[in-house]
Parts: sequence; structure tokens; C-alpha cells
Amino acid sequence: MVTFLSGGTGTPKLLDGAAAAFSPEEITVVANTGDDIELGGLFVSPDVDTLLFQGGGVLDRETWWGIDGDTHRTNSALLDIASAAGLPDGPQYLPAEKQTEGRDLARWRRFSGVAEFMTIGDRDRAVHITRTSLLDEGHTLSEATQRLADAFGLTVDLLPMSDDPVASLVHTEQGLMHFQEYWVAHRGEPSVDTVEFRGSSNADPAPGVLEALDEAVVIGPSNPVTSIGPMLALPGVADALSQTPVVAVSPFLGDDAFSGPAGDLMAAVNADPSTEGLATAYPFADAFVIDEGDDAAFDRPTVRTDIGIDSREDAARVIRAVEDAIDRVN
Repeated sequence: MVTFLSGGTGTPKLLDGAAAAFSPEEITVVANTGDDIELGGLFVSPDVDTLLFQGGGVLDRETWWGIDGDTHRTNSALLDIASAAGLPDGPQYLPAEKQTEGRDLARWRRFSGVAEFMTIGDRDRAVHITRTSLLDEGHTLSEATQRLADAFGLTVDLLPMSDDPVASLVHTEQGLMHFQEYWVAHRGEPSVDTVEFRGSSNADPAPGVLEALDEAVVIGPSNPVTSIGPMLALPGVADALSQTPVVAVSPFLGDDAFSGPAGDLMAAVNADPSTEGLATAYPFADAFVIDEGDDAAFDRPTVRTDIGIDSREDAARVIRAVEDAIDRVN
């Protein structure tokens, strides 16, 4: 049995090759929910959705988000209406008093749907409507996720990290921003002072999460700060990881992140923005999988391979290196 901690696109890309070492019934995936937002009244869970669409065989593999071949008529209409009405464009974070009203799970991450700043496809939107409706009927995020996983025919167990509100908020030179505002709307350009996982100290891991951490754990090449950090901030998770075999796959080649703002965010939380900085980000890790051209050195078992993932074959190669690393620390 093995559990993957997943956020962004790094770990989903790695999971493309999971069959090279593990059968689906052996795999549990715990997904980051710190990036979730409420947009125009709909609860959007991007890191969960990437895994749903990947497992259902409908993921847009050019972008690694959204549904392949989706249309965007509603999104386009929202932009047209806003323009014709002279309404502001870009992300519009609702007022502070609105951030703690209404649906509890959406605390500190509520955005207006006017001129929708995230491009949401029409079929994709159907998922958000279903999830939001299930939440409003009284289901937990875990229960809603299970229903959606069944609908997409997932063969692995998929768990959101928590059923409680945890918001990844980025403190920048331009003020406080939710991670989606920082990354999607501002393209990660504002300099970052620090990152906050608001609500994490009062949140609980979702049912099944701590039990899943009793197994060998793989942290894929996801952003250590905003993709994995929210999970580590939950009570009990870091302790559980210190007591189980953990293998971390580097999202860096030396000082360069493969994608996304991992480097800038690592520096903002006082971790070296490089492969060697993973020892600070993941002090509980028992082994690392890093690129064969990376000269990083650790005092723990290290497996080297080409960690670039551009195909299922690449993913399978890295998964075999992960399996080797697990064998070394089990």
C-alpha cells in the first residue's frame, strides 16, 4: 500500500506512471484543498478536480487542468456582460465580513463571479455545481469527493486533505492575496513576504487521511509550499509522517523549479529554493528522488534518475525510482 500527497500538476504527472510499480487498489491519494475557492457561489477544488479528470480519462493534458475539449461559453458570457456593464475585471475578493459568512468551508476564499478571473469550462462547471449542491445538502467535502470519484470511475482512493476550511493566503508587496489570485490572475509576479495557511490550526485531517499515512508515503514533485504545505499544517499530519516511510520527489533541478512558483515561495518561507531545500521543507523525509544531473547531497538515501516527466513512460521511470527509494527505507 502507498499514499501519495498531491497538489498542483507535479504529483498527478507522476501518477501517470503509477502502474509501473503499484496496482490501483494499493494507492490512496490525498489532495491539497488549500487552493480551493468559492467563485460566484460555486465551490471550486482545483487539485481534487485534476485528479478526478485524470482518473476519468478526460483531463486536458496540455494545461493539466480542466476537461479536454471543453467549451467556455459561460465564462465568455460573464466576461462580455462585465465589459458591457462597465464592471471591473480581474479577481474581486469579497469584503472581509463576507469571508466568514455563508458556507463555512469557503471561509477566507470567496470571490465574486463578475468577470470570472479563472477560466472554467462548461463541463468543468457542472462538477462545481454538483459539488456545491452536495455541500449545501449537508454532505462533507469528503463525501462529495467520493460521489464525484464514483462518477468519474476512479480506481484509486481519493481523499481531500480536510473537510474544514484552510485557505492558502500569500502576503505580497501588493497586499494579501489568495493563492489563486496570486498565481492565476497575477501570474506569480508580486514579490512574496510570507505564506499563511489560515484555518489550519483549527482544522482536522479528513476521515481516512491519518490512517492513509500509516502506509509508505510519496510526496510528488509538487510545490512544497502551497501544494504540500497546507497538508503539513494540519494537526497530526507532520507527526504521522515522522513515523512512516516517506519518499520525496524533487520539483527542482538544482536551483530551478520545473514549473510554477516553487522557488519564490520556498525563499519566502526561509527554505533554500533548490533541491537541497527539500531537507528543510520535509524534515521527516526518509529518502529523496532527484535528477541524475543534480549535485544536491543529503544525509539520507537518495535515488537519482531523469525526473523530467513529459510522458507516461517518463512517469513510469520516476515511479520505479520511487519504488527503489521505498525499498531502501522500508
